[in-house]
Amino acid sequence: MQGRVGRTAGPGLRHRLRQRFREWVNRRIPAARAVTLDQKRIFIFPSRTGLFFALCLLVMLITAINYQNNMSFALTFLLATLFVVGVLHTYANLSGLTIRALRATPAFPGQQSEFSLQVERGRQRDHFGLHLKWPGSGDTWVNLTDQDMVQVHLHMAVGDRGWFSPGRLLLESTYPLGLLRCWTWIDLDLCAMVYPQPLACPELPGLATDNPDGAAIPIAGSDDFYGFTDYREGDSLRQIHWKGLARGQGVQTKRYAAYADRSVWLDWDMFAGMGTERRLSHLCYWALQFESRDQEYGLRLPGLALEPGKGDRHRDRVLQALALHGIQSRPR
Repeated sequence: MQGRVGRTAGPGLRHRLRQRFREWVNRRIPAARAVTLDQKRIFIFPSRTGLFFALCLLVMLITAINYQNNMSFALTFLLATLFVVGVLHTYANLSGLTIRALRATPAFPGQQSEFSLQVERGRQRDHFGLHLKWPGSGDTWVNLTDQDMVQVHLHMAVGDRGWFSPGRLLLESTYPLGLLRCWTWIDLDLCAMVYPQPLACPELPGLATDNPDGAAIPIAGSDDFYGFTDYREGDSLRQIHWKGLARGQGVQTKRYAAYADRSVWLDWDMFAGMGTERRLSHLCYWALQFESRDQEYGLRLPGLALEPGKGDRHRDRVLQALALHGIQSRPR
């Protein structure tokens, strides 16, 4: 019974400690689009190599004390001084850097989004061996020597529809000796937009029409001849087909028309009875289909209507509306 309680309390304790640590980091390094690293935002601790180095120094010190050897004392204190100087240089390698969020490319669920950052140095000082990484993303290494700033592109697989936050960015370095690890966790308030997952369906409900794309539609006063119809009271005498009347074909009226492209409306109510995510996925699929056909299309959602159009800008507006439907704000 005690063992079971211990196993239960262990994970709960770890969870509480992690929660408190996250709250402390959030207070110490709040979210911002640009962060300049200073003493408040930088952490430093011996690396594994540094811990082994410190253990060796301890053994050397005990040996020097045991044998009362002055040269052993001198070598031990010289290496200890090197460790202290390494602290200053390792800290200086991160101090003064500014990390700025640039943009995040939209993506569909499961795809890789590209997060673009800019690393700037505040002083005319070189920075070496900067390692940047988000949890679950690829990593990259940066040196700032001949330029004052450099752009960094990290890729990460996104999740469900809406806003995707990659979390806190890890920036670390062990330069110059590798004895100490200097790092920071910063929240750049950078989110990627995730579109609905396109979901194909055999046909678009409610789209049936008697006029195909580019069909002739009668428009009064147009110059293009369309055909004949039976005379109706009120038709202009100038449009009566007099030659046909003379041949005994009855009274007919000439009709004129213009050619018009059909504009399609993608409506929320087309997929009534389905869940929200399934509706959005079908609408996303058909928006991409009409865009690939270079055909005008509009979008109607509850509380939103986008007039028919086409092109990259119109497609992005439609996909953004679908991605953010029912989502109030960006995550913090």
